[in-house]
Amino acid sequence: MTWDYFVPFAIAALHFWGFGAFAAWRGRKPVIAGGLTLIGLAIFFCFIVGMWISLERPPMRTMGETRLWYSFFLPLAGLITYSRWRYKWILSFSFILSLVFICINIFKPEIHNKTLMPALQSPWFTPHVIVYMFAYAMLGAAAVMAIYLLWFKKKPIESREMDLCDNLTYVGLAFMTLGMLSGAVWAKEAWGHYWSWDPKETWAAATWFSYLIYIHFRLGKPLLHRRALILLLISFVLLQMCWYGINYLPSAQGASIHTYNLN
Repeated sequence: MTWDYFVPFAIAALHFWGFGAFAAWRGRKPVIAGGLTLIGLAIFFCFIVGMWISLERPPMRTMGETRLWYSFFLPLAGLITYSRWRYKWILSFSFILSLVFICINIFKPEIHNKTLMPALQSPWFTPHVIVYMFAYAMLGAAAVMAIYLLWFKKKPIESREMDLCDNLTYVGLAFMTLGMLSGAVWAKEAWGHYWSWDPKETWAAATWFSYLIYIHFRLGKPLLHRRALILLLISFVLLQMCWYGINYLPSAQGASIHTYNLN
C-alpha cells in the first residue's frame, strides 16, 4: 500500500471518529460511541500496517509518518479517557486534533521511501517511537483538558477534573520515561553512549522535568488548580519543541543526530 491510499483511509476513519464523537456528545450509550471509534481506529491502523508492508520498514522515519501514529493514538487516548471518566466532549476534541494532523499530512505529504539509515535499523526503533507517540497522545489529552478547564469551563474547577489531568499525566509521563530509557539503550548500541546532550535529548530532559515538576506541584499545592494547569500547558509547549520544534533551531542544524526526521 502506498501513500496514495492515505486520503480514502483517512476520510473513512474520520467519519467513524466523528460519528463516535457525536454519539458521545448526544449522550448515547457508551458502547455505540466506543464501537464507532474503534472501527475508525481499525481502519486507520490497517493503512499503517499497509504502509509498513509496502515500505518494508516501520513508518516512523519522517515527520509525516510520526504524525500518522499521533493521528491514530489521539482518538485512542480520547476513547480511553471517555471509557474511564465519561467526559462526553473528549472524543470531539480528540477527533478535531486528529483531523488537524491528518490535514497536515494531506496538504504537506512527506517523502516516503524504503530508505532507512543504519542507526534506525535497530530493534529498539519501533518500540521507542510507538511508546513516545502514545505518551504524546496522553499528554495531549491532558493539555486539551487543561485548556477546557482554564478557558471554557464556566463553573469552578473541581478536584475530580484535576484528577483526570493528573491521571493522564501519570500515564503519559510513565510512557515517556519508558521511551527515554529505550532511547538510551538504543543510543548505546548505535553511537556507543547512552546520553550525549544532543539538542533533542536536551529538550526531552527539559520536558520530562517539567511534567515531573507539575506532578510535585499538584502533590504539594493541591488547591492551586489554575497555576497547576498553566504549568501543565507550559510542559506541553516544551513537548512540542522536543517533538518537532528542534528541527527548526539553528543549534540543531548539522549537529543533532535526530534531524533525519525532516526528510
